Amino acid sequence: MRSNTMLTLVTAGLFSAGVLAAAGPARADEPKEKVQVQIPQPGVAQIMTMEGRYVRAAYNNEGYVILGYRLANQSVGEPWILLEVGFALREGRPDYTMTREAISLDTPAGKTVPLPTIEEFRKTDVRALMQREKVQRDSINYFPPNAYQACRIGFFNEVDSRAQAWDTVELNSSRACLGRLFFEVPGGITYGQYWLNVKFPESLIRVPFRVLTKEEDKMLDKNYRDIEKQVKDAFAPKKKQS
Repeated sequence: MRSNTMLTLVTAGLFSAGVLAAAGPARADEPKEKVQVQIPQPGVAQIMTMEGRYVRAAYNNEGYVILGYRLANQSVGEPWILLEVGFALREGRPDYTMTREAISLDTPAGKTVPLPTIEEFRKTDVRALMQREKVQRDSINYFPPNAYQACRIGFFNEVDSRAQAWDTVELNSSRACLGRLFFEVPGGITYGQYWLNVKFPESLIRVPFRVLTKEEDKMLDKNYRDIEKQVKDAFAPKKKQS
């Protein structure tokens, strides 16, 4: 299992790689200005990193959450959103039984959507969505060094799978848990800023992701490295003044 190099924790409450806002186009005789992203505040103390175009991670002193959402950007207008996620505890934290009630989704319309129950999920047919996800995905196998034992997040299972669905996930500081989450979005998936909310025993982590318009997607593709650096700089440890 791969481990990413974790930034030193700071208590900044800023974050997200969400809103892509650029200054007006420069004239031909002017030097090109780098695109600047707006970094919204999640309202909680945490750090965010970009592990890929459609991969976001957020963490604090207690927990770590990583999210892959490429398929969401290909599913505008559809009623169900599929997210690939990973959960882990930070080193030294006590074991934690996470329930499905600990997870929710905030939509651009300002609605908070709970994770559906197993019974609610079984009433719908998301097999086509799962098939698309097999080819429209990114690796999210990036965890803190202390999380090295693979485990499954089994809130949902595939129709033709022998694996059972569970209402809890058992976390400890050595487990790196991966799985899928499904949410039924009122009115269907729209463009805009979303937040995945994950409650830990003493804190809340909010992972931002944005379903991009074609123009925003082109901007991200053209300026990804500049945007990645700006987000990294926003959470870099503050230099001590002498």
